[in-house]
Amino acid sequence: MRSWSTVATVALVLWLLYRLNPNPAMVETITQLEFYRLLDEGKIRGKVIRYIDRDEGSTYLAGERELDRLDDKGMPVKSPYRVILVPGENEEMMNDLFDRQIDVEVREKRSAISPFVSQLIFFLAFMGLFYWFFARRMGGEGGPFGFGKSRAKMLTGKEDKKKVTFADCAGIDEAKEEVQEIIEFLKKPERFRKLGGRIPKGVLLVGPPGTGKTLLAKAIAGEAQVPFFAISGSDFEEMFVGVGASRMRDMFAEAKKRAPCIVFIDEIDSIGQKRTGAGALGGSHAYEQTLNTMLVEMDGFDANEGVIVIAATNRPDTLDAALLRPGRFDRQVTVELPTLKGRTDILNLHGRKIKFAADADLSRVARGTPGFSGADLANLLNEAALLATRKGLDGVDMATLEEARDKVMWGRERRSAGYSQRERETTAWHEAGHAVLQVLLPNADPLHKVTIIPRGRALGATMALPEKDVLNHTKSFFLDQIVICCGGRIAEEYLTGDISTGAAQDIRQATDIARQMVCTFGMSDKFGFQAFSEPGQFTAAELPPAFSEATSQAIDAEVTRIVETAYAKAKKILDENRSAVEKLAAALLERETMDGSDVRRIMENA
Repeated sequence: MRSWSTVATVALVLWLLYRLNPNPAMVETITQLEFYRLLDEGKIRGKVIRYIDRDEGSTYLAGERELDRLDDKGMPVKSPYRVILVPGENEEMMNDLFDRQIDVEVREKRSAISPFVSQLIFFLAFMGLFYWFFARRMGGEGGPFGFGKSRAKMLTGKEDKKKVTFADCAGIDEAKEEVQEIIEFLKKPERFRKLGGRIPKGVLLVGPPGTGKTLLAKAIAGEAQVPFFAISGSDFEEMFVGVGASRMRDMFAEAKKRAPCIVFIDEIDSIGQKRTGAGALGGSHAYEQTLNTMLVEMDGFDANEGVIVIAATNRPDTLDAALLRPGRFDRQVTVELPTLKGRTDILNLHGRKIKFAADADLSRVARGTPGFSGADLANLLNEAALLATRKGLDGVDMATLEEARDKVMWGRERRSAGYSQRERETTAWHEAGHAVLQVLLPNADPLHKVTIIPRGRALGATMALPEKDVLNHTKSFFLDQIVICCGGRIAEEYLTGDISTGAAQDIRQATDIARQMVCTFGMSDKFGFQAFSEPGQFTAAELPPAFSEATSQAIDAEVTRIVETAYAKAKKILDENRSAVEKLAAALLERETMDGSDVRRIMENA
């Protein structure tokens, strides 16, 4: 808005100078002979004005005349003219015009500014406007000559309305403790210098998406109340080589002017990937220039005192080793998925702006959302608020919270999906097979809910939730998971005597678990404590472990054995509990959705 007001002001000044200019270029000067010819032809229209210019010491006539061409409406085109009067002939010409009965008005013209000063101001104003447009607008961040300018956005860290502090960060207590000394350094750097300590120049925040890495970086700046530069790694790259390196230098130059400060680079893996070397296949000279510039700026010949670089990534394994050495990113802070207590704190934090009903229990929601990140939990509460609004509730109740959780985890219910009664029966038996095995197998997670209402792309779903956070899974757990995957198809055969495509996802999941047990986790009786990289699990710089074709065939055979053994176990258990499967399927056809306690009650009475 300010830039447009500047343009309007300069344009107004130029217009006023133009109006004050005593010799406008648009007015054509004609001779007295030409003037008399136009008078004789009747082409002098309107009043003739006699100007007496005291500044120039001259007198001239001005007015409008008709040209020898017509406009679009067929009317003669008019044009301004000026006739310079020769000294000594003024009175004679005025008498002649009086005899011809031409109306002449006498005006005295005196410019408020001398002609020289007027021309000089006009020139300087024009050059100023030219400089503003090209040097600032064209050379700025969005201009065509601003490629090398930094795109980092700066926050002062002292704005009360938008300031983020540790009070806004929940579920990452360990990470907050680890960066606490950085805040102390930014507040009181003399304490560290007195004892000879050196604060880390760079902090790398590592963790899954949505865990709060960017929020933690903002909180560090908010707590320390220092300038905060924020930029994404992709903002350094353009179609022109060298632009990224120029922007990196410009960003650090701006940061050094405002030290102590924090520079935050999000998704640094886009510019910090491992260098492949000159001439190597897949090498990119452009992004390596940006990376090299960053390495020098962080720890090179020039001092970089008071500028702390914080970067975030969820792919630390792809970063170049030079970035991670001491003196650059010499500290890694892991921001993990929140635990049960962390999820409860996050839900309470985001729930401050939401109105809940009396039966809403956020701790119960936290127990039912293992593996959720902070962003997932915020999305869950938002979905619950939207659902409650559509229902017309006065507050978000527990049923709405659970519905929102199921929607986020397994997809939205598709009650309008039209499928036949036969398909409903097949789906009910399929999910009953999964549910019975989920309850009976000792190493499986507790059954949470089973439904035959389509969710996402599935026609039904059997949902299990762990009672607490699980960091490590056992071989027995994986084997039971494969058995549960087999239960749906086996139960379908009880009803139809045939098989369908409904078990496609179960088959894929069972095969993937078995292959990971053999190739990754060392849980195979045949291969034992060994790992085998699968195709696509390695980069060009890391060749996979060499194993023979015979070993590959043995791996396939071992995977087949594990799945077939699990299938046989699932069939044996369901054959022994067929009446429970039948009663549960009938109950699902009637009620469509049942929770774990209802399923267990039916199985006890079967």
